Amino acid sequence: MAASIRERQAVAIKRMLHFGNPVTKASSMEPEWKVLIYDRFGQDIISPLLSVSELRDMGVTLYLSLHSDRDPVPDVPAIYFILPTDENITRMCRDMQNELYEGYYFNFISAIPRHKLEDLASAAVLANAESYVTKVFDQYLNFISLEDNMFLLRNQNKDAISYYSINKTAIKDTEMMSIIDAIVDSLYCVFVCLGAIPIIRCPRGNAAEMVAERLDKKLRENIRDARNSFFSAASSGSASLGQSPGGQFSFQRPLLVIMDRNIDLATPLHHTWTYQALIHDVLDFNLNSVTVHESSGGGDDLGAGARPKKKKDQTFNLSPLDRFWQKYKGNPFPEVAEAVQSEIEEYRGHEEEVQRLKAAMGLAGAEEGAPVDISDNTAKLTSAVNTLPELLEKKRLIDMHTTIATSVLDFIKMRKLDEYFEMEEKLMSKANIDKSLMDFISDPEAGTPDDKLRLFLIYYICQSQSAQPISDQDVDQYAQALEAARCNLEPLKYIKRWRQYSMMNSSSSPQQYRGGGIKTIGMFSHIMSTGSQFVMEGVKNLVVKKHNLPVTRIVDSLMEMKSNTDIDNYRYFDPKLAKSMEGGARNKVPYSEAIVFLVGGGNYIEYQNLMDYVKSKSGKRISYGCSELFNASQFLKQLAHLGSEIS
Repeated sequence: MAASIRERQAVAIKRMLHFGNPVTKASSMEPEWKVLIYDRFGQDIISPLLSVSELRDMGVTLYLSLHSDRDPVPDVPAIYFILPTDENITRMCRDMQNELYEGYYFNFISAIPRHKLEDLASAAVLANAESYVTKVFDQYLNFISLEDNMFLLRNQNKDAISYYSINKTAIKDTEMMSIIDAIVDSLYCVFVCLGAIPIIRCPRGNAAEMVAERLDKKLRENIRDARNSFFSAASSGSASLGQSPGGQFSFQRPLLVIMDRNIDLATPLHHTWTYQALIHDVLDFNLNSVTVHESSGGGDDLGAGARPKKKKDQTFNLSPLDRFWQKYKGNPFPEVAEAVQSEIEEYRGHEEEVQRLKAAMGLAGAEEGAPVDISDNTAKLTSAVNTLPELLEKKRLIDMHTTIATSVLDFIKMRKLDEYFEMEEKLMSKANIDKSLMDFISDPEAGTPDDKLRLFLIYYICQSQSAQPISDQDVDQYAQALEAARCNLEPLKYIKRWRQYSMMNSSSSPQQYRGGGIKTIGMFSHIMSTGSQFVMEGVKNLVVKKHNLPVTRIVDSLMEMKSNTDIDNYRYFDPKLAKSMEGGARNKVPYSEAIVFLVGGGNYIEYQNLMDYVKSKSGKRISYGCSELFNASQFLKQLAHLGSEIS
């Protein structure tokens, strides 16, 4: 299998930190000392890829922000990793004038325009520092890899390419082109990093089509210049997602599916039940780093119910090397809580083994200063010492996930998130509900105003696409109840307008929100003791039937070359063809690799659904990307801004 997006980007960053040279065993053993200078965008790219210890191993003695106050380090070279903005280039010129470093290795996150490069060269000449500028690189790394199969375009200044920015009422053509260009530039960097030319599919008549057209043009222009093409291997049809570490090539090109967020507005609002998505929904989760604040409460909007105990703010990095995280991040929360408890009990077993070893060596209960015979226990002692680092790391991970899961559980209980999840799943699957929606909204103890609004918006979207849509009179009654619950109804105003103007194509038919059946199988705690941190009383153990969300079903149809009315109007682009051609797919062989990109934002619910789909398809690989990664609260705020613009 070819290298993943994250692996490819990490290799490029490591090569950059070795002054643009390939990383070898010798260079890794004796790295040359250097200073790393980055802007906020560069920091966001590096932080999910490399830890502080890995930077130190590569000889990075200092890592500093470009715009911070920095002292001269005249005997050490500096590696810059920044965007080619006017502000950044001005500061780089000042660094050369102040003679801060021994040498300068300028690495631009995306391609630097020629006129800015000339400005930089002029500044180097004026500062008499041209001999110190050793190398200048365009790195084409303008995206953030969060996981092997997940990336987003930016974290800083993400409002510039947000769902709101694309869909706001007063957007100008120049603003829209600027947004499209920014998205295309980052997507282009993704494929330069991979060394692959994709087949592009997209729906018609929205921002996704504009992105696809511009990306196709940009790839086509690069291929035309054979001497400077980034895709020499791919141009000959011999590479897919790049060359694998073993030197084997995949001979099929990847499929790039570009979709607009408007294809599915219900999923980003959905209350979820899986570990990773729950963390993103209720905690401060950003760039693989989660912060558990000193209060896990949801504020005064929660109504009755005790607030959780105060605790210190703690920040944890959820690393791809964390085996527990990789195994359980997509699992339902009760399974995660049970797995954490099992890990705790297993660790306690190791502790008991250490105690038994202590007793066998005569240390247990021995008087201070008494002689100890360890001649017969050398093997046991050696084993204990060798396993100690592993046990300490295991304890750290257990403590981390215990803290995170406990905080998530606090939110589940206080906001009754399990009941919201169950209700929404039943609404999507047209199943019978035990409690009326009006009763749910009117219940002062059932969650926050945002929770209630999210539930109703999902109901409204699903009913609008049914054979018997909800009447205006019923909507008004629900709106009054939501207002009484202190909900901001601006998002509803926008959803109404979206429903009026959206084209009722097959991809938004009633089947779009075909939910999975759920079954409540009662309280679980056959492993957990009464003293466990995870007291799940009052929380339902919901077993979710696997089902494909709208994005996953469209990707399945495109990859498997299925006949499906949902994709009949999808455009086809092949940058390798001499000129763009209309019509359907020309490839008759199912795709083994695909990259799914959501213009306007994505979420962990869709990502995990795609990963679950891949598990059921042997030999498939799918990567998920989005212009920004938001949770439901952040998405609601954007919908509220859009609703407030409607007169």
